[in-house]
Amino acid sequence: METRSAAKKRELLILHNQNDQIGDDNSSRSTSIGRITMETRSAAKKRKLLIFYNQNDQIDDDKSSRCRSIDRISDLPDAVLHHILFLLPIKTVAQTSVLSKRWRDIWSSFPDLDFTTLNPNIIISSTTTGRSHSLSKPNSQNSKEADFIRQVLTLRDKHSGIRILRFRSRLSFSRLNGLIRLAIRRNVQELDVDVATEDYFNFPRCVIASESLRVFKMKSLDPGFRLPPSSVMTSGFKSLQSLSLSRIILNNQPSLSDMFTDSSFPMLKKLSLDACFGLKHLLVGCRAIEDLTLENCFQLQGLDVSGGKLERLKIGSCFDVYVVKSWVKINAPRLRIMLWKHNAITDSCSIENLSYLQEAYVGFFRVREDISVAKLHSVSNLFMGLSHAHCLTLESQCIEILSNSNYFAVYLNPFHNLKSLELHTCFNKNNVPGLACIFKSSPMLHTLILNIINDYKTVRRQWNKDMWEMSNSEEEKYWESQTQILKPFLQNLKVVKIHGFLEYENEVSLAKFLLKHGKALEEMILCTGHCKARYSLQRQKIRSQMMGFSWASSSAKIAFH
Repeated sequence: METRSAAKKRELLILHNQNDQIGDDNSSRSTSIGRITMETRSAAKKRKLLIFYNQNDQIDDDKSSRCRSIDRISDLPDAVLHHILFLLPIKTVAQTSVLSKRWRDIWSSFPDLDFTTLNPNIIISSTTTGRSHSLSKPNSQNSKEADFIRQVLTLRDKHSGIRILRFRSRLSFSRLNGLIRLAIRRNVQELDVDVATEDYFNFPRCVIASESLRVFKMKSLDPGFRLPPSSVMTSGFKSLQSLSLSRIILNNQPSLSDMFTDSSFPMLKKLSLDACFGLKHLLVGCRAIEDLTLENCFQLQGLDVSGGKLERLKIGSCFDVYVVKSWVKINAPRLRIMLWKHNAITDSCSIENLSYLQEAYVGFFRVREDISVAKLHSVSNLFMGLSHAHCLTLESQCIEILSNSNYFAVYLNPFHNLKSLELHTCFNKNNVPGLACIFKSSPMLHTLILNIINDYKTVRRQWNKDMWEMSNSEEEKYWESQTQILKPFLQNLKVVKIHGFLEYENEVSLAKFLLKHGKALEEMILCTGHCKARYSLQRQKIRSQMMGFSWASSSAKIAFH
């Protein structure tokens, strides 16, 4: 019984073990199948994601490629591209024509042709000296550049006008005339020419009849050019608004009294004449003119300017200093700026209707110390005509004329509108009366600027401590004697700035006088020069003492620069 029972148990145990093994095998197979299934699904998902990413990358690459293939610059309007190209040298602009037909069209219609960038230093012109520092005669380089300019003008789109044409070169008159003719045929609006030729040349007559030309500038380096007769000049220029001529030979027609009139230049707004050799008389009466510049006309004897719209007038280095009867007449009711620089003193001067004058600059040229009474009256009339100015600058010659006791004929009208005054002076003791005369005529002055010219030939007393603390110099006594006369000036003056202040006797005397009696003075700026090291400490002590002087009636802020 025990044997059968044991055998039965063994059979049941074996059967159970076999079932467990089969279950384990089935479980293992299920796990393996599940793992394989999971791995297959994961790999498939990864493959799908990889394919998706690759497709997106390909799409992005296609888009990037398409973006790179789109030329957005070429799609810009012609006017925008022309504006951008104008900022580049002309040779670079020409090279863009090889990019495509679009850019060839842009180049052929490019309206602003500045050929001065081909060789910026090809000409350094000087109308006053008549010298060239870069070229002496024509060479192959000039010929190549002239040929290039001609080729560009010839191959241009005939329906595209030229807005600006600039060039400078040394070339023959025939080449010059040919280039200008081409430009006129292309309806150029602004023509700027700076040339040098082997001989005198005639003014290009094709310019006169142009209906498209608005601005014309011609500068001759050497030897100059001749104008056609007045009858020819006055027959055209009906559309010209700005004219600038430099180095004109007028020996055969010294008088231009009938050229610059309203009938000859009905639309002329700006006129500039420089280095007109042989010019003796000039009349400018264009109704539309707003800006007039006349320079380096040393043989000029008479000038007549009238214009109801003239706003700016500059006359520099003009008039014959040796002629007996020179004159000037100006009538410009709208004039705002007048610059009168280094001109010889005329025998007569008439300036009328300058009630709108804002800014004036006056300087004279003298070869002799003595001046005739007629010329002194002329100076008085000039200052009288400028009496409405709000801002005035006077050169040292003006102050010397006003300071000389023999110049009793010079009288200054009060400058009631004057707010800013700038004076250039050597500031020796002989100039003190002239300064006082100007101050007396400036009762409403707000700002005074002194530019002291260091004249080493003039002996001036060295600065020292006693100058600031004592009042015994001749200059100080003189300024004190002017206190009542200068009272309106002192009551309104607020700012004083002195350039080149070296603390010499004359400078210190004026600074003390203004600080002492300038009741409205708010600020005094003293721009000093360099001094030796041994004087720097002493000067610093003087400055510190100056800040707290008890005699100063004003509470002005004092600054040393």
